[in-house]
Amino acid sequence: MAVSTPVSILVLFDRKNSAIEDLARAAAEGVESTGAVVNLKRATEATQSDLLTADGLLLGCPNWSGITGSLKSWLDDQGDLWEDGSLAGKPAAAFTVGSGQHSGLEMTLLQMLHWMLACGMVVVGLPWGERMRSSGSYYGATAVGEVTKEDLAQARDLGARLAQVSAKLTGA
Repeated sequence: MAVSTPVSILVLFDRKNSAIEDLARAAAEGVESTGAVVNLKRATEATQSDLLTADGLLLGCPNWSGITGSLKSWLDDQGDLWEDGSLAGKPAAAFTVGSGQHSGLEMTLLQMLHWMLACGMVVVGLPWGERMRSSGSYYGATAVGEVTKEDLAQARDLGARLAQVSAKLTGA
């Protein structure tokens, strides 16, 4: 009988405000709800080893007309992972927060997803659901202004979905 090892998910976020941390914690709860192991880290604390040893990545960043300069620097500092294929095939997802409904949330998500795709990662989004009428995006979890219960639920759903896809891809 094969022993199933739980997958590990790195929830990595750039903390520029408490709203992004709220979503990160909710996403981590979603990961844990599936039995997966979560490694919740701010970009200032994370290492390349954290990224390489994780079975999946959940990347979060507040919207500052796109991703923050500090997260861009962290991603750039990881080197040529896109070229050596270290992350190819790993599932990944994104989340963001912003001050306004049309303040560039999708652009921020797409910038994170672009990096993931460049690394050959398998991007995991959210399927359409009624919650999206008032909160969120299928590109990733979002919050606008004050974080709502619906925003937190969407982040939990994304964390759980990423863990489930990671388990399927690793055969766990």
